[in-house]
Amino acid sequence: MVVKAVIFDMDGVLVDSEKFWTQAELDVFSSYGVQVTDDLAEQTKYMTTQEVTEFWYKRFPWENFDASDLENKVVTRVIEMIQTENCTMSGVEKFIKNLKNKDYKIGLATNAPLRVAHAVLEKLQIHDLFDTIHSSEFENQGKPHPAVYLTSAKNLGVSPEDCIAIEDSQSGLKAAKEAGMQTIIFTNNDENIDSNLADFKILNFNTVFLPLFVE
Repeated sequence: MVVKAVIFDMDGVLVDSEKFWTQAELDVFSSYGVQVTDDLAEQTKYMTTQEVTEFWYKRFPWENFDASDLENKVVTRVIEMIQTENCTMSGVEKFIKNLKNKDYKIGLATNAPLRVAHAVLEKLQIHDLFDTIHSSEFENQGKPHPAVYLTSAKNLGVSPEDCIAIEDSQSGLKAAKEAGMQTIIFTNNDENIDSNLADFKILNFNTVFLPLFVE
């Protein structure tokens, strides 16, 4: 295998932002009478924003439901926290710059809306390092469906078999695997994360040896 492109997930890989989505759900949906419990919020963890909105509405329906307005409120709240909180994964900027210097094409494939992705890349000041930025909001299904990865590979002009995806979840790993890519799980120093779908493992971006995945 000759890796030509590296495609990153965003939440939990570039930024430690999953807690922001949970907080945004609590802030927004609680105001409509939704009982946002930890157990239920765990189920929405890897959904698209549209799927999250539908999830809560089905369980706690309320009057004057406006899905688009709710999604916008959640996304806006998340972006506010990304912009103001310290959430960057240590060493990730240098890691991506090293990949770029080795002539890998760089992509971003996320279930989050595109404007969140742009906010993250602007915060990290690495927007210009990415050759493609793609969101599941433009696909019929989000991860674990492989569509977002297949489109990202197409946008990069690289065969999926020549791409490797960096993910932090089983849902994301499954999406990349079904797209035909090799996978790296980023654990953020958590040794207990299930990595059975991953070909490689990165504990953190400060100690990884490049090229990790070149045979």
